Amino acid sequence: MSKMTLTTEGDRHILVTRRFAASPEAVYRAHTDPALIQKWLLGPDGWTMPSCEIDPRPGGSFRYEWANDKGAGFHLTGEFEALEPFSRIVHVERMFLPDRTPDNHVETRFEPDGSGTLMTMRMTLPDEATRKAMLSTGMEHGMEASYARLETMI
Repeated sequence: MSKMTLTTEGDRHILVTRRFAASPEAVYRAHTDPALIQKWLLGPDGWTMPSCEIDPRPGGSFRYEWANDKGAGFHLTGEFEALEPFSRIVHVERMFLPDRTPDNHVETRFEPDGSGTLMTMRMTLPDEATRKAMLSTGMEHGMEASYARLETMI
């Protein structure tokens, strides 16, 4: 439906928005169903998610593992703080690249938008340096590749 936009707020926040031509229920489910997550949350072409463990409930945890055909890989772990079916997910996550990154607190909202959904993700990082390091990875390219893949699935 549209490309992702990424902006910053203050010193510690990243705001990501994207519209999908699907219902909030479908977009929410794609963020909580491990079988779906493994199909779309892959980043750029050439990556796979060989492991996806998720317990989508307050206090539940998740672990995603990615690998590419060159032998590289990394993983992410986190915990859910709140889930409001089809409208909101709040969680904390950290990546292992292989070293652990600082915690990233994330709130994702799924709002009806015409015949589709507006997804808004607000990331809160511990400080400006951490945010700058995250943005320097080119994360928006991997995120948009994943979201474009999701768009074709739902």
